[in-house]
Amino acid sequence: MLLLSGCGSIISRTLPGQGHGNQYYPGVQWDVRDGPWRVLTILDLPLSLVMDTLLLPVDAHHGPYE
Repeated sequence: MLLLSGCGSIISRTLPGQGHGNQYYPGVQWDVRDGPWRVLTILDLPLSLVMDTLLLPVDAHHGPYE
């Protein structure tokens, strides 16, 4: 369970080509996109929302984004 928490947030920030990069809430955006992992969105979306909120100061430091 610990490895799955914030999975969309981790994937969108660490694996090249998986995230949209350079944006706010990339984990949430990764979760709602179409793909084979969409089934896990129900479990991962709340966790990614929390993780992305915690990482919002880091994303703001790298911004501004559109």
